[in-house]
Amino acid sequence: MILAFIEGERNPISPLCLQALTFARELAAGQGMPLEAVAFEREAGDLPGVLQRHGVSRIHRVEHPRLDDYAPEAWAKALAQLMDRARPQFVLAAATDRGNEILARVAAVKNLPMAANCIGWAPGSPPVVVRQRWGGSLLEEAALHAVPPLLTVAPHAVEVREIETQMEASLETFSPVLEEKDFRVRVVAREETHPEGVSLRTASVVVGGGRGVGSADGFRVLEELASLLGAAVGGSRVATNNGWRTHAQQIGLTGNRIAPDLYIACGISGAIQHYVGCKGSKNILVINQDREAPFFRRATHGVVGDLHEVLPALIEEIRRIKT
Repeated sequence: MILAFIEGERNPISPLCLQALTFARELAAGQGMPLEAVAFEREAGDLPGVLQRHGVSRIHRVEHPRLDDYAPEAWAKALAQLMDRARPQFVLAAATDRGNEILARVAAVKNLPMAANCIGWAPGSPPVVVRQRWGGSLLEEAALHAVPPLLTVAPHAVEVREIETQMEASLETFSPVLEEKDFRVRVVAREETHPEGVSLRTASVVVGGGRGVGSADGFRVLEELASLLGAAVGGSRVATNNGWRTHAQQIGLTGNRIAPDLYIACGISGAIQHYVGCKGSKNILVINQDREAPFFRRATHGVVGDLHEVLPALIEEIRRIKT
């Protein structure tokens, strides 16, 4: 069977986990195996229903009195013990910070290799996966000489799809044997943030600004455009390093990975570190006065011009159409 690690101890399941489940279901179908999932949820909530709609036939719910919040060593050890009992043929997770960390720790415990950021696979002995390397700038085919293979699914590489006919998933509890040292690293408190406006991670339209915006005040015209479009505002690393936007609004390899219907990139050159964060966008509109900017080679549409002239004209036209 295929075992999918469901990230998080809180509902709802993240879209990246649902993408990984779609990948896992296709892998399970190709191998003629059932799909099962492991979760560390304290309260099941709608978890069984969501997993059933994505083809999961059995849910392994990890229970332990001290697993009330994230503890990477303890979670990895629990998953390794479940693998010993359930004997999966593949183990996978979403390639998030947490998914990569847990499977990397499992790989260390089990002395197994792990392939991160996979986007495809081919059956065989050993199986071969296609994965993103160097921030998504190239693809690599890798043979996984491991039993079971461990892999994570690259963000926004798979479109989420539910199954047409679902079956009822059985729910089983699993109680791992853990020691005090397994809790050396753990979450002891949380400070929740409540960003105003549209969420950058889920917005259907994102307006991003980079060096060409010029200043924090320069983002006002981007915010005005975003308000008209119901969009979120983000920035490149230059914008966050200069204090023009917060790090929580950074798009790129060391920031957010976005996948909107439209990304409007203003004054951003398009270095690979930034493109990694927005390559999941269905359409990219680049506005830059440097016609040689690398971003134009990856854009769906491009405007060569000063964003401080282009955006006001665009805003005026949108308002005219709306009225």
